[in-house]
Amino acid sequence: MDLAGCRPADCRYNPWIVRASLVPVVLLAALTFFAGLGRGAITDSDEAFYAEAAREMVESGDWVTPYYNYEPRFQKPVLYYWLTAGAYAVAGTSEAAARFWAAMAGLGLALLTAVAARRWYDESTGLLAGAIAATSFGYFALGRMALPDLPLAFFITLAIWAAFVATLEREDRPSRWVLLSALGVGLGFLMKGPLGLIIPVMVVVPMLLIERRSLNLTGRDVLTGAAVFAVVALPWYLVMWYVHGTAYLESFFLADNFERFATDRFNDPRPWWFYLPIAAGGLLPWSPHLLLWVGPMLGALTRRRDVGAIETRLVFWAVVPLIFFTLSVGKQPRYILPILPPLAILLAATITERTRTWRGVGGGAFQPRRSGGLVFTCLLSGALLVTLAGLLYRAQPLFINVPPIFTWVAVGVVGVSGLLVMAVSASPAWRAAPWVLALAAALSFPAAQWGALSAPGEEPVQQMARLVRAHRTGAEVAGSYQVFVRNLVFYTGVRQVDLINEEQLRGFVGSPDRVLVVLPEHALDAFEAAGGPRLIRLGDVRYFNEAGLRLRTLLWPDPERDITRVVLAANR
Repeated sequence: MDLAGCRPADCRYNPWIVRASLVPVVLLAALTFFAGLGRGAITDSDEAFYAEAAREMVESGDWVTPYYNYEPRFQKPVLYYWLTAGAYAVAGTSEAAARFWAAMAGLGLALLTAVAARRWYDESTGLLAGAIAATSFGYFALGRMALPDLPLAFFITLAIWAAFVATLEREDRPSRWVLLSALGVGLGFLMKGPLGLIIPVMVVVPMLLIERRSLNLTGRDVLTGAAVFAVVALPWYLVMWYVHGTAYLESFFLADNFERFATDRFNDPRPWWFYLPIAAGGLLPWSPHLLLWVGPMLGALTRRRDVGAIETRLVFWAVVPLIFFTLSVGKQPRYILPILPPLAILLAATITERTRTWRGVGGGAFQPRRSGGLVFTCLLSGALLVTLAGLLYRAQPLFINVPPIFTWVAVGVVGVSGLLVMAVSASPAWRAAPWVLALAAALSFPAAQWGALSAPGEEPVQQMARLVRAHRTGAEVAGSYQVFVRNLVFYTGVRQVDLINEEQLRGFVGSPDRVLVVLPEHALDAFEAAGGPRLIRLGDVRYFNEAGLRLRTLLWPDPERDITRVVLAANR
């Protein structure tokens, strides 16, 4: 019997219990994904592609072909552009609208993780699994960027879980779950392409062979699921093929998918172990709890411990995508987001087992002795938050757009939260430490963003856009070189030229017409020192690239290295 006072089989389908259990998860997700969602300019990273392409979709009225910088963008499918353009149409163009659906996907993943864990384990495990998903750094970071990766992770998670329920459990109406899984696959395919289909198939089909259960499905169920996938996923691709011919299919399916996986054209090669620290980082501050698996893993390997069917599914669900992306040449940290839900469920089950109140045959309650392993991992998690506070304090000189009081408050919130986790972990109330950690993370992550990574007013790219508009007296062409390459167009609303190298820069400013160029001051100085024409400096801003923040930057902050002065210049 679980902490809610009912067996999972008895209370699984009670909608009132389900809704009540999800309230804490929703509250935590509201902090991590939505508090201050519009704070911070659209970064000079991939999120600018999606934010700007959606803006141009609304501006042009063309809801079929995505455009970025007023040129066709074939690299990704259309669903995230549609969702964001719809948010713009309803609420206006803004950073919050650009990121809204990524944040909604974060909330959806937390809820879906909670519901799946509750079905497979019990009320307590479901609640904690949802809290872990809602307060993991990987989901927090991607839930605040206008990217399709978190929505893709949601659709993949939905597809895999629904497929497991439909095929490996005894459901009276499995066809409903088949349709739900097919819908997840179709929307994932429309969100980011073949991965929305490949990952669920790679996880589910081998598990069917491993468990060797007779499927409670009919041929009609399978055909209906295939039809749902086709109706959801394929029409837009067919329209794009009709409008743009085979050029689109070759660009997207061959270049953007196959070459991205099999070659280093888009991403530099990375070592085979690249995703292991990325997965651990994505689970922060819950990563130390992975140490709790050492004993059970050794027991399973030596056959001193049986591994249940649910554990096997979850392990397979996490490991197969990890191996798949490890085999790829072009690795990106956010590709492995779909492995976090099964890891969150396994962690929640492990933690709950060590904190559970048990009831004997006679109904009497008793609590096992203190779990030294759990206390230790909670202490480590609290120490990580205290360390984060120290790093924020150390890197304060870099946060040039944030008032110092904001940084001081962030340091205090993060540091006190970590100390509170450590204090509870070492106290007689140690069983509450995981929940204190969840609340600490939900407070610490937004505090760190507000206190370090987002300004309360105009940020440098917005200031530079205002300079460009002020000095663009006619139809002057604007170019960018090494800085604000992707996000400046979102704020100027004017097509710009991306200058890749110094040769292109020289040809651009050598135009007989007046042109504007945005570039780092050190690059301008080097260009002029190498014999390039002297340019007229019209204005400048100081810039710290938050999107390029790395652990090295926090450990060894150097304003001279990390803060750039960006110049707007003209050739005449």
